[in-house]
Amino acid sequence: MKSERQKALEGELFNAIDPELQEMTLRTKRLVRRLNDCDYADRESKRKIIEQLFGSVGERIHIDVDFHCEYGINIHLGNWVIINMNCTFVDNSRIDIGDNVLIASDVKIYTATHPVNAKERMVAGGGWTVYAKPVKIEDGVWIGGGVVILPGVTIGRNAVIGAGAVVTKDIPANAVAVGNPARVIRYQEG
Repeated sequence: MKSERQKALEGELFNAIDPELQEMTLRTKRLVRRLNDCDYADRESKRKIIEQLFGSVGERIHIDVDFHCEYGINIHLGNWVIINMNCTFVDNSRIDIGDNVLIASDVKIYTATHPVNAKERMVAGGGWTVYAKPVKIEDGVWIGGGVVILPGVTIGRNAVIGAGAVVTKDIPANAVAVGNPARVIRYQEG
């Protein structure tokens, strides 16, 4: 029988109040608190926390305060990644971030969603069901301030997402996308 965590990673409905998932969340919240409270200049301590928090991390990672995430372990960072202030990653499924990625302040990445039908969403006796879809951000991407990235989205290599965009579907490589919902307004040389 599949664990609730495995169901989440495979995009199936899962019970968000499963004890294993709740324990993962508690562990993550404690690590996130330590990361956000860490002295800004103490790169060594921050790196150790980041390595405990995420599934994998490359070299030259910078995460500004306040950063928040759900499980942490489903986040995978390449090399030379900057995650600016006030970002939230809801990583019920994988979030893969490539090399040389710039993520501006107030960016939200969501992998979790819920059934629209209330009967499917609610669990008898209390709680709710969730399903999750992975998010992938390829190499060289720049995500502007206040962007929201929804479940199941891939942002192609070297794409730029303009400030305030809501990304509801895949964005091709070398595209510049803006708006709500985000739409491609031009392409650039890669």
